[in-house]
Amino acid sequence: MGAALESTVVMATITLVSALTMLRDRSSRPATRKARAWVAWLGVSDAMNCLLFFAAVKRVITVAVLVHYLTPVLVAVAAPLVLGENLTRRTAGAVATSVAGLVVMLAPASGLADRTAAWWAAIFAAGSAVFYASNVLVNKLVASEFSPSEAMFWHGVVATPLLASLVPRGAWAAVDPRAAGFLALVAIGPGALAGLAYVWGLRRMPAAHASTLTLVEPLVAVFLGAAVYGEPFGLRTVIGGALILGASVVVMRSQVDPERGVASVT
Repeated sequence: MGAALESTVVMATITLVSALTMLRDRSSRPATRKARAWVAWLGVSDAMNCLLFFAAVKRVITVAVLVHYLTPVLVAVAAPLVLGENLTRRTAGAVATSVAGLVVMLAPASGLADRTAAWWAAIFAAGSAVFYASNVLVNKLVASEFSPSEAMFWHGVVATPLLASLVPRGAWAAVDPRAAGFLALVAIGPGALAGLAYVWGLRRMPAAHASTLTLVEPLVAVFLGAAVYGEPFGLRTVIGGALILGASVVVMRSQVDPERGVASVT
């Protein structure tokens, strides 16, 4: 399947699951027009995030993942301007340490055979990082007017048809139903339920903290790749993983006011 079709299947699954959880997770008051507009933009930005990331991964995985996780840097820079959050020295140091660990862990050991593919992977992933950072910030902006399930569902209502409109006509006829069904099934956990958990956590900590903790994701992927698929696992992986986990511990040790989502220590 192409990137647009894969993204459509995943987003449709997220939307359906969040529709079910929304039955018990609803906001007690109607949202304002401004909040609704932000959620509509969230649907557009998340659609582009998924589409560009899938397109990047299809070219060079390590480059795609590395550049995509510039997101914490973008959020750390934008959060004080957009959300009024304080960027502490501790958070800035954790972001820098995590990104350094990611570079050590994922950077190719030798020259890439296809430089053109690597450049396109970097371009697509950089675009994905920008939209991912937008998702983090907008989720914070609408936190007081939409429950996590509502935000996930309504942004999916916008994102799913948008992604579907980008799928080439011939791709629909050629799709393997078993492959699409398998993708939808596995998207329930890491796509829908993990997405709901992330939004729930994001609303209880500063945006820069939450986006920094997402750097644990590629670390987990590397460990699973080694354990399940026998992919290389060497000293570089250990060093990079230690830097990421160390920075995550620093972030998690920061005391956060659940009502304001602001760190109380520097």
